[in-house]
Amino acid sequence: MIVLLLVGGLTLAALIFVAQNFVMTADTSQLISQRLEWRQRELAFEAAFPQFNNLTMVVVDGATPELADDAAKRLAGALKERPDLFQTVRWPDGGPFFEREGLLFLPSADVEKATGGLVRAAPLLTRLTADPSLRGALVVLTDILQGLKQGEVSPQDIEPTLTAFSKTFEDAVAGRPAFFSWRTFFSGEKSPDLRELRHVLLVQPVMDYAALEPGAAASDAIRNIAQSLGLDPAHGVTVRLTGTVPLADEEFASLAQDAHLVLGAMLVALFGILWLAVRSVRVVLAITLTTLIGLVLTAAAGLLVVGRFNLLSMAFIPLFVGLGVDFSIQFSVRALAKRLVQPTREAALAETGASIGRPLALSAAAIGAGFFAFLPTSYIGVAELGTIAGLGMIVAFALSIVLLPALLVLLRFPSARTAEVGIAMLAPVDRFVSRHRFAVLALALVAAIGSIALLPLVRFDFDPLNLKSPEAESMTTLRALAADPDRTPYAINVLAPSSSEAQALAQRLGALPEVSHVVTLQSLLPTQQKQKLEAVADAAAVTEPAFEGVSRRSPPSDEELQKRLADTQAALQGAVYESREEPASLAVLRLAKAVAQLKAATPEVRARAQAAVAVPLQATLDQIQTELKASPLTISTLPPDLVADWMTKDGRVRLQVLPHAGRTDNEFLRRFTAAVQKVAPDATGAPIYTSASADTVVDAFLQAGAYSAIAIIMLLAVVLRRARDVVLVMLPALLSGLLTFATCGILGLPLNFTNIIALPLLFGIGVAFNIYFVMAWRAGETAMLTSSLMRAVVFSALATANAFGALWLSTHPGTASMGRLLMIALGWELLVTLLFRPALLARSRQSNPGLKSWLLARPLWPARPSIARSPSAVPARATPIN
Repeated sequence: MIVLLLVGGLTLAALIFVAQNFVMTADTSQLISQRLEWRQRELAFEAAFPQFNNLTMVVVDGATPELADDAAKRLAGALKERPDLFQTVRWPDGGPFFEREGLLFLPSADVEKATGGLVRAAPLLTRLTADPSLRGALVVLTDILQGLKQGEVSPQDIEPTLTAFSKTFEDAVAGRPAFFSWRTFFSGEKSPDLRELRHVLLVQPVMDYAALEPGAAASDAIRNIAQSLGLDPAHGVTVRLTGTVPLADEEFASLAQDAHLVLGAMLVALFGILWLAVRSVRVVLAITLTTLIGLVLTAAAGLLVVGRFNLLSMAFIPLFVGLGVDFSIQFSVRALAKRLVQPTREAALAETGASIGRPLALSAAAIGAGFFAFLPTSYIGVAELGTIAGLGMIVAFALSIVLLPALLVLLRFPSARTAEVGIAMLAPVDRFVSRHRFAVLALALVAAIGSIALLPLVRFDFDPLNLKSPEAESMTTLRALAADPDRTPYAINVLAPSSSEAQALAQRLGALPEVSHVVTLQSLLPTQQKQKLEAVADAAAVTEPAFEGVSRRSPPSDEELQKRLADTQAALQGAVYESREEPASLAVLRLAKAVAQLKAATPEVRARAQAAVAVPLQATLDQIQTELKASPLTISTLPPDLVADWMTKDGRVRLQVLPHAGRTDNEFLRRFTAAVQKVAPDATGAPIYTSASADTVVDAFLQAGAYSAIAIIMLLAVVLRRARDVVLVMLPALLSGLLTFATCGILGLPLNFTNIIALPLLFGIGVAFNIYFVMAWRAGETAMLTSSLMRAVVFSALATANAFGALWLSTHPGTASMGRLLMIALGWELLVTLLFRPALLARSRQSNPGLKSWLLARPLWPARPSIARSPSAVPARATPIN
């Protein structure tokens, strides 16, 4: 009772401490050390261009270019009014500057075509300026049909216009959203270019790193503001979010989406396996309470030592549960076995503690050393995880030998009874392994050699985008943007000391076969400006009279619209003079039918059609007048915001290097990165820091693996005192690891930033199991597979496999990959436990060692006298003492 009171008081204090001091950072930039060279380059670029840090890309798509322009303009203005949520709001390819100078950025041929079209449309512009309504549009349509009759235009020339009018009127009559593009009308194209229909706003939200979704409040505000402005599909506009902030936030949203399913499956599996292991609800309750209290104490210890949690260190929870439950199962199963031969519960628990205390202590120390081995690495996120998880092993061991026995006494774990404490069905396997020991060992050797040969197939997928839910809005939007080679997320940035050096560097980078093109501040200036400006001036001279001194008519009444619709219908019917099967003739007939339906509809329907035509017409007329005022451009006349995206105040110039479109796989991105860095070693950008992050992570795990192996071997050498026993502990863990990696290579399951976190858990479980068996073997145990030890190990592995294998059910690709890796590794661990480990230990003590075996068997130093105790000396079935 004293133990329970003390632990209860300590747990209460830990709960209060955690509640008052809990700190959680979701800032992923703090997961890797800033001392690394590539991180310093990245930080230098972020300092030079802070406007690119923590971006939310607001992608605005409009059904027509006019709708897209209007939506982007209104949304940008509304967001700028909320400085409490948004640090900066920019529209890089829009705004007043591009409205006026936009023609100059087109190719010369397109400028000639656009200005020539405006010259030819001057008479139409005059009529539309005088009557910018559906009535005026129908008059223009009638004039076009008259030109068709007179042969001034061909049927093919007007087919796109007729089809566009038809669709608008049909949608209005059917009650669907109706839109019409006058910009497309004047360009003569069948459909506008995607860049006319899509605009991207760059928004820097105010981040709250204390929340799991730091940018969620800003993202919700963007969506709410867009909704309040009527920017939705019903009004021909779609607003979507992507960028580093939404991608990170939706990562947690997608994890939480099916968390109830994964957590439910995990708990059901865990409790089910625990019950099968101990066949007692009371013992399961004791294990559960021990685990929960251990989590609280570990969280408090982690906050006390580290001061915070990060996105990776929170993984201490599954690590503690997986390994802590193993300790509890080992103790509980052994206690149930001892109860069969001991007269009282207290005696059974005392015997259990004496027999299993050393193996548990050694396992906890070895696993803890493995976790603490991450401390010297540059992967800060996992280093902090290692610290907390290492402390958790100390807590788990202490509770397993102190709290768990007290709970078992309090809950009165089952009295003596005849029970199966081992796994009797494994007796034939035990006999088979004993008889064919060398064959099993030879097969294991072949499997190890084959696994080593397959290791080159194992790869690390360093693209974090492959770990995100493909159905999330941020991912679907990013894929849509990536289809445009100028908006690929895999661009590389280079800083040049000056403009002249930037130009020279751009030429060298542009010549690389992996590079599509290089963008610099100088390349943003339009080419052939003189020729383009002359074309614009000629068009302005012709079209300006269309806008000056023209008196505007008042908006038409519904009766006037009906009369004009009737006249237009008659004109359309009279325009069909060729084969009625010709596409142009069919377009005329379709429009005649649509006009007739619109004429017969209600006034509300005609009002919708009027708005669909008149609103974009006025916007287009204003745009035409603005863009005909284009003037020569130099660096000094570019907008300051645009210049700031490419040049720092101290004169350094940014170059953006774009890869060839079509390939985004890891192999190509590494080749692209290597090629650019040969020319510009200080380059940075997504392909560089993602691949460098992967290298840092892999190096951290290799480094920690080497440190932990050395620490564990030294620890085992101190405790076991025989080189042979140390080898016997390490070999099974090595074999199961090789088999796991080989399977991943064969199945094409790559390691990634998510599932690699499972490796410490797998390593810890493997080392713990090996220690249990070797120490039992040292104590004289022979029938390994039918012992209580095997029962504890099997059900511990099954509990971990079933519980954390539930992660496989997640729709989140990264989480599911962790579940797959855990299941594969634990499956091999069980196979090694059932076959290789017993074969490795079978009859070794009776064999005649040669010189090599004699050397391995020699004590590392004289051992102190001790009484050997068997931690699992109870047979598979035993008869209770009366």
